[in-house]
Amino acid sequence: MQLPCVQQVALGNCPSLFNKYFSFSALQVFNEFAHRGTVHQSASLTSQTHNRGYENGLGKTSKHTDAHEALASFCRLNGSGTKPTRFVLCTALSSCARTLDLCLGLQIHGILVKSGHEENLFLNSAFVDLYAKCGATPDAKKVFDSMSVHDQVSWTSVITGFSQNGCGKEAILMFKEMLLSQIKPNCLTYSSVISACRGLQKMMFEVSTLLYAHVIKLGFDANSFVLSSLIDCYSKCGRIDYASLLFYEIRERDAVLFTSMISGYSQNLCYEEALKLFVEMRNCDMSPTDYTLSSILSSCGGLTSLQQGRQVHSLITKMGSESNVFVVSALLDMYSKCGSIDEARRLFDQTGTKNSVLWTSMITAYAQNGQGSNALKIFERFMFEGYKPDNISFTAILTACNHAGLLNEGINYFNKMTSEYGLVPEVDQYACLVDLYARKGQLRKAKDLMEEMLCSPNYVIWSSLLSYCKVYGDVELGREAANMLFEIEPNSAAPYITLASIYAEAGLWEEVAQVRKLMQQKGVRKSAGWSYIEVDKSVHVFSAGGAAHPLCHEIFAQLEKLKLDMKEARYMFQNNDSGYE
Repeated sequence: MQLPCVQQVALGNCPSLFNKYFSFSALQVFNEFAHRGTVHQSASLTSQTHNRGYENGLGKTSKHTDAHEALASFCRLNGSGTKPTRFVLCTALSSCARTLDLCLGLQIHGILVKSGHEENLFLNSAFVDLYAKCGATPDAKKVFDSMSVHDQVSWTSVITGFSQNGCGKEAILMFKEMLLSQIKPNCLTYSSVISACRGLQKMMFEVSTLLYAHVIKLGFDANSFVLSSLIDCYSKCGRIDYASLLFYEIRERDAVLFTSMISGYSQNLCYEEALKLFVEMRNCDMSPTDYTLSSILSSCGGLTSLQQGRQVHSLITKMGSESNVFVVSALLDMYSKCGSIDEARRLFDQTGTKNSVLWTSMITAYAQNGQGSNALKIFERFMFEGYKPDNISFTAILTACNHAGLLNEGINYFNKMTSEYGLVPEVDQYACLVDLYARKGQLRKAKDLMEEMLCSPNYVIWSSLLSYCKVYGDVELGREAANMLFEIEPNSAAPYITLASIYAEAGLWEEVAQVRKLMQQKGVRKSAGWSYIEVDKSVHVFSAGGAAHPLCHEIFAQLEKLKLDMKEARYMFQNNDSGYE
């Protein structure tokens, strides 16, 4: 395709020419001009910012490519000595926000002040958005406070910035200020402030419910992004019943809402419900996103449903989502939890582009399947390839050392976190090493490490210590661990039962009676155990002593038959000198 003779095109027609041809390369047109004015620069910069590239089956261009080209054009404009217009500055800031280029954004801020545009509402709103997206929330707030006039964009940007950077309380306070102003929140504002509720911990459910009332009052209760944020928030605070109720009250559901609900079910261990909803989503002819696929793979792994996981894998291949490293990581995790470690490794080796997430998933897979030596080999190769391990990577390798009983290696990797990589150990890494010490019978060293922790030991760590006190018969330390667990989780029956077992092993029957009496006084009861089994591509769920399965009578009859067969086999064994096979 040949371009028109751009040298002969009138100056006033140039912007329309750029817009006409921007779909394949406005930059090619721009570079044909011997003398470029600001209007040419603006058109080139804008067209590159809006051009997202072709996304077809042959491949996808990077979503940041055009933003980078736009910034390159801006740098050439600035280097030529041409004074940028407000429109050019705003477009450049948008590109900086999209590429998270804070350094260039700071330079543009200096140009803005020098050009006398520091009072411009749109430019200041763009700066608030840039600083917020780059994690510089104090700077975003500083620019926001310096503005004499605010609009929806500036309010929403600063609230979103606080929300995305884990400052939930600050986001809620800014939202309260916004309600007192003349500016009304929009759907994006509500979506961000609802997401901010995750950082409120105990107040999460109450605040999100109040925000839902706001949403209904202002008529945003039909917006899928707002409703999706609410479903996600209810799921995060463990109120999956409210999330489900809200979801099924919505008449018109789209892929965003289905994805949020499937993710909520998966996060709350409602794996069967997640699978059923995924089937319903597919029956509605909705295409799952990569996030949907990751969530449903987590459910397949939770149910150890290998057959259904393989079906999802086929769908991923059909949709072309195997290039998404997070989907591949979820696939790898699913195969690992289903015990198919060879398929997980084959998938890992076949993936061309790997990141630290995928490497960590493979290390975790070996750790979960008791292959500590292979996990260590992958971790060493991971570091040899030049990747820098983070806390999650160290949790994976420490878990592998723990499951394999490799105490010296575990201590070595734990020390490397601080000495070589400057990482501060978190509760997960401490939990792995405490469990490893206790597993090897070094209970006092495990307790000493717990006292050295920068944070308080949680329920998992104390439970681990208590379990190994039972194994090694340490009554005193077991009593201390159990008392701590009584305070942390007073309604959990596990520590009571374990402590009673420790006393029983030591012959302390009066203490056993006291523990059982304490359980009765506090109304603590042991919950029923659950098990899953996959037969003919269908998952069956059983509870201890339960009779809810539709074939329970046939199952119990078969169990009675097995008991008789076992009794007969025992009789034959006892009366057969040659043994019974």
